[in-house]
Amino acid sequence: MSNALAIITGAIQEVRDDFSRVLVDRSISFERESGFAIQILQNNEFAMKIAMGARPSLLAAITNIAAIGISLNPARKQAYLVPRGGKICLDISYIGLLDIAIASGSIVWGQAELVRENDAFRKVGMDKQPIHEFEPFAKNRGEIVGAYVVVKLHNGDYLTTIMDLEELRSIRNRSESWKRNSGGPWSTDEGEMMKKTVIRRAYKLWPKTERLDSAMNQLSENGERLVDLNDRPADWVDVAPMIAAALATRTDADALQYWRANNGRLARQPQDHAKLKQAVADHRVALSTAKRDADEARTIDMPAAAPAPAPRAQQQPVDDVPPMSDEDADFMRSQGAQP
Repeated sequence: MSNALAIITGAIQEVRDDFSRVLVDRSISFERESGFAIQILQNNEFAMKIAMGARPSLLAAITNIAAIGISLNPARKQAYLVPRGGKICLDISYIGLLDIAIASGSIVWGQAELVRENDAFRKVGMDKQPIHEFEPFAKNRGEIVGAYVVVKLHNGDYLTTIMDLEELRSIRNRSESWKRNSGGPWSTDEGEMMKKTVIRRAYKLWPKTERLDSAMNQLSENGERLVDLNDRPADWVDVAPMIAAALATRTDADALQYWRANNGRLARQPQDHAKLKQAVADHRVALSTAKRDADEARTIDMPAAAPAPAPRAQQQPVDDVPPMSDEDADFMRSQGAQP
């Protein structure tokens, strides 16, 4: 074992207690993750050099594995240790972000895909899966024109977020490694970075969990902060949380009330105003359809009403019985009865 490897191995062992203290997923073990970390550094001379000069960053990255609940296992492709800005950083892949979102309970299921110019892609509604048709083995699907992520929420709805190529490359062009023309993931793994970029935008609409927030914060701290536009005015309003709040309403009246109370906030953002308006309109249609189906189901399941009982004959009061005739009285006496 080289001297550097021995030093790094000893340093990693020092954070065992911290790793166990912040661990959020008991399926992750310090022994396995420390082994993966040592293997990564052993196979990358430059990363080892950075780790030797910035050991606190390495130890922080190892501890964050436990705090976020993710693995360096190369077979799972969730996360990597990468040298960046003179430090060792924990870099989370798009697969890792989706895995965390599912494991933490934010979403039930999710998938990110690239769209190419010869694909057939169509978004069909706010709460439905998009239609994406293509021949997976075709050699001529064309150039990438965009990316999207679709997730299923626990209430059964689907959320789809789309970014076109111009938006994706706008994010890429603000990457520090891209601006330095020093390679980096946008050069070596452009498709994977596009998927991660659209997931990071979509995350604003998903139900929040502490683990998912920690993962996003980790990416931001590592210099991957996602900023859509640099020239937004100070009073700019993010429409994504507004759409999420509108979709959280459970009655048509609540959805309409939310629209009336909040659409004015987007008066200076006509495109976002139109997005919110369409989202509320689609949601109201969905609520109305669900209510009608529920009413029909209750009508079908309701037992038939029992027939009303026949009215009882009104008994004649005793005092109203007419007096017995003499003939009837003689007949009763002949039968041995008192009239």
